[in-house]
Amino acid sequence: MAQLPVGSSLISGGGPEKPFWGRKREVIKGPMKILMASTEMAPLAQTGGLGEVVAALSLALQEQGHAVSVVLPLYRSIRESAAIEPTSVSIAVPVGGRRMAAEIFQTTTAEGIQVFLVGRDEYFDRSGLYGVAGGRGYDDNAERFIFFSRAVVELACHMDPPPDLIHCHDWPTALVPVFLKERGLPFGSVLTLHQLAHQGCFDGADFSLTHLAGHYYHDLEFHGQINFLKAGILHADALVAVSERFAREVLQPGGGHGLDGVLRGQARKLWGILNGNGASSWDPARDPCLPAPYSPSAMEGKLRCRAALLETLGLEPDKAGPVFAAQGTGGFLPALVDQLLADDSRLIVLSDVPLNSRELRVAQRRHAGKLALLECPDETLLRRTLAAADLMILPPPLEPSGISIQRALKYGAVPITEAVGGLSELIRDEDPTLGKNGSGNGFVCYDKTPEALADTLRRAKKVYRRPREWAALRERGMKTDFSWLTTARRYVQVYQTVSPVSV
Repeated sequence: MAQLPVGSSLISGGGPEKPFWGRKREVIKGPMKILMASTEMAPLAQTGGLGEVVAALSLALQEQGHAVSVVLPLYRSIRESAAIEPTSVSIAVPVGGRRMAAEIFQTTTAEGIQVFLVGRDEYFDRSGLYGVAGGRGYDDNAERFIFFSRAVVELACHMDPPPDLIHCHDWPTALVPVFLKERGLPFGSVLTLHQLAHQGCFDGADFSLTHLAGHYYHDLEFHGQINFLKAGILHADALVAVSERFAREVLQPGGGHGLDGVLRGQARKLWGILNGNGASSWDPARDPCLPAPYSPSAMEGKLRCRAALLETLGLEPDKAGPVFAAQGTGGFLPALVDQLLADDSRLIVLSDVPLNSRELRVAQRRHAGKLALLECPDETLLRRTLAAADLMILPPPLEPSGISIQRALKYGAVPITEAVGGLSELIRDEDPTLGKNGSGNGFVCYDKTPEALADTLRRAKKVYRRPREWAALRERGMKTDFSWLTTARRYVQVYQTVSPVSV
């Protein structure tokens, strides 16, 4: 047996020496044992906000007295950057007609969170988590995450004491609840839907890799393909959407990305829980990436950050107007650039993929010194842009919990966004014409038209030119609090509805 620093230890055989298959479901009132299954966790592995959510939620649950372990794939990046140890446990995982060995490693985060790592180099010893640069996923992603999800289930059977439940995140781990039901295992299952744009859709022939009985095909089939997220929605004991509004929107044709009908059929087990603040490392008062620190009560550092980035990007430093930053190039932004930059404003456009907008390329030449285009910025440049920006134009995010919104608020980059997803729970519109002057923390565009966005940008500029009102608005945003402890307490309520206990 390999003894781990905290939480559960592992049994090298087929499962705990004292069988737990006879447990039945009842409400647990005391501390719970939670296995968090994810493909990202900050700082070990992340491509976006998911990693920070898993890290922050795990820590908040642990601080409330629950025993939390996280299981991740052993990516190359983790092997190269973290102190990991072997457990001497090897698990046989069925994939298609083969049984493949998953070597289990371990590490512990700085906050004391136990992390199991599923090692299989042919799947995870790669440069990217999900695919190659440019956004193309690996051709064998179906096989990779079928293997990982099967390994998660086998790992749970080797833990002593066993977990009360397995909490899964998005499509890469959405098959875990299916495998639990197939095996008749007593673990509860929770699936959090961080976004629905990516659902894990693959060729129907990949169903054979799941090693499931044929009657499960109907649960995975979706328009001639297999859909991991659909199957997870059907089989998870509880579903969580990352805001109350998002939980309502996913039940509608426009918000369900094709799965609204499936979700309506499972609405009885759907919860809406808003995520807490992003990781504490995203704090301008302690961010080592910034030229100068700042806080709501001491904003001089933000002016220095602003001046430093404008100089680096070759933008005009002595203009009185605001510096806008925009996340992404879609929507109506290209059509509004001339209008946005008609005065003394400047604009920094951040794109996660290589820019292919001819309009923006031409506009950059036309507005030399006022428009900068940043392709695939690293995290340091993203942090410095947030610190330099006065306003942040954010499209409806793939992560409807609005982590990008929370970061913008914290860095004093007043957000401008549409009223979708969980954003209505994050942003209070600042609109003096509606008698709400002095109560908002950002600007909300209520109609999906270029005219509506242009009007919102004009409102933002007007407030910016009133220094006292602007400073108060920015300070309200920076002080906005979304506690992870509140989020964790809500998740505990969900866990209590699905967890089994021994009889």
